[in-house]
Amino acid sequence: MSELKQKIIEQAKKLGADMIGFASVQRFAPENIPQKILPAAQTVIGLGFRVLRGSLRGVEEGTTYYQYTTMGIELLEEIYMPQVMMRLSGVIEDAGYIAAPQKNHQMIMADPEKTNPEMNYARVWRGIDMPQLDFTKAAHACGLGEIGASGQLLTDEFGPFQRVCFIITDAKIEEDPLISRHLCDACGKCKEACPGKALQGEKDYQLNTWQCAAYLRGGNIEKNPFLGQDFLEGYPDREKILHGKKQLTPEEAKAYMAELNFYPPMKHAYATNVCGRACDRACYIHLEEKGVLKRKFANKFRDGEDWKLNQ
Repeated sequence: MSELKQKIIEQAKKLGADMIGFASVQRFAPENIPQKILPAAQTVIGLGFRVLRGSLRGVEEGTTYYQYTTMGIELLEEIYMPQVMMRLSGVIEDAGYIAAPQKNHQMIMADPEKTNPEMNYARVWRGIDMPQLDFTKAAHACGLGEIGASGQLLTDEFGPFQRVCFIITDAKIEEDPLISRHLCDACGKCKEACPGKALQGEKDYQLNTWQCAAYLRGGNIEKNPFLGQDFLEGYPDREKILHGKKQLTPEEAKAYMAELNFYPPMKHAYATNVCGRACDRACYIHLEEKGVLKRKFANKFRDGEDWKLNQ
């Protein structure tokens, strides 16, 4: 291992990153996104940060929901991760190399037909085609983990519970090996757990982003204690919608989301995540039961059946 790579790893861990991986830009061909951002690019550095299991307890118990959105998403993406990334970029530039930090811009999408389910859909700018890393694929390219059937990054340390950012540099640093799929066994638990059945297909699932957006906000009455018995009274297809049995068009999803207002908006336009990534939690529970995760805890993430309201 080169002296520079060792120094970057040590500083990344010291600054607060839980994982770090390196990829040559050749792994990003033929799109060559790193070179479009930084023409002299040689290496992409991936940084992974755990999502604390405790930030999901309120969702898991059906008691409080904003903590996961604020502490498990917004704080990581908008404050903690950028600070670590910027300080590590300074270490790289102190060594005489360019460091181009890459934060996931949640409100910019190239595809005009989709949305980012984590964001307030009205704040998303669609159809903006600019060079951006695919963060999940980039994390895999950097050797941080595998991509599961749900399209999520899975790691030996944290399962699906992490978020990532990147640094593109002109320093040529030896890359880490790719991780082949070994955690995901295509059990289908992620697909089954979705309260809106937004994961579709039979093998490697495709995400219906508008369906996901509506049910991430708490669209399923069996999983949302804030929806009263008279919610959407007289609404077309009310029962199907409330139980996640209707595939919504984008316009129907927008109309439904306009009714799902029971928490104040987050500072950075994140939608309150009432479903608590039900797909990821089901995946994590399955991996924990299989005993394949490196990190062990005194208590299981879920002990017993997943709760739901009798509606």
